[in-house]
Amino acid sequence: MGQPMATNLIKAGYDLAVYDIRPEVVRKCVALGARETRSPADAAADAATIVTMLPTAKELAAVALGPDGAMNSLNRGGVFIDMSTVGPQAYEKIEPVCKAKGVALLDAPVSRGQSAAIAGTLAIMVGGPREVFENQRDILGAMGSDIFYCGQLGMGQVFKLVNNAMVAVIAGAVAEATLMGVKAGADLKVLLNVMKKCSSNSYMLEEVFPQKAFIGDLQPGFTVDLMSKDLGLALATAEDLGVPMFLSSLIRNLYNVMRARGRGGQDFTAILALFEEAAKTEVRFESTKSTVRHAENSPDVKK
Repeated sequence: MGQPMATNLIKAGYDLAVYDIRPEVVRKCVALGARETRSPADAAADAATIVTMLPTAKELAAVALGPDGAMNSLNRGGVFIDMSTVGPQAYEKIEPVCKAKGVALLDAPVSRGQSAAIAGTLAIMVGGPREVFENQRDILGAMGSDIFYCGQLGMGQVFKLVNNAMVAVIAGAVAEATLMGVKAGADLKVLLNVMKKCSSNSYMLEEVFPQKAFIGDLQPGFTVDLMSKDLGLALATAEDLGVPMFLSSLIRNLYNVMRARGRGGQDFTAILALFEEAAKTEVRFESTKSTVRHAENSPDVKK
């Protein structure tokens, strides 16, 4: 996600210094005109705004507050925009340091996945001071097409966790319900065309599954591991609030079963495979030559 987002900032004309632990990602940005740096502190040294996109709160804390962290060098009056999905609790240690150093902090997690990161059409949910948000709108607009102010610091994370909890539950429903229809004899393409016109329609049904699991493509746009992580953050937030999340808990357990089976690096729509294995039936479009195949004849479905 971070590399195409950085690419769009370069294309928008921003002078960008980049740091990543993966040299190949840095090289792609440097080839487009970015400056390579040696650490988060080096990247932040002359920056008016620093943007982070990281897997978990652990990496965010290291990048922000570690020995070579950005807060060691980001100047007073600077802005720290974290676009990771880390939960609202992740800023409890970072916010006081930012305040002491005169740095404004925004949380700005994103939705719509890797393809939207490449196209610059992410949905971005922002929490923090309103005036800081307004001043950073152009930077955010270089990476996303729908920018939402959600409230105080951490509310961007809350909105993102609500989104991903819904996505995970809907993904599970799409997987098991379409499997039932296909095993009963429904043509998958016809089934989807009908469901798109019914009350069951969703972005998962209309766009995501047809582009991934229903064609057998489990290369990740968003991994099983990350979905499990985000559901864990949602459940932790809900527990703090005293809110029961029965469906989210169940779906997270299913994603953790997939992780235990070595599927953590696959696309999150691979939850379909969990149901396929149980039903000994595979769900694919006919063009993929496996509209319905029983496990005995399918190399992709375990017996």
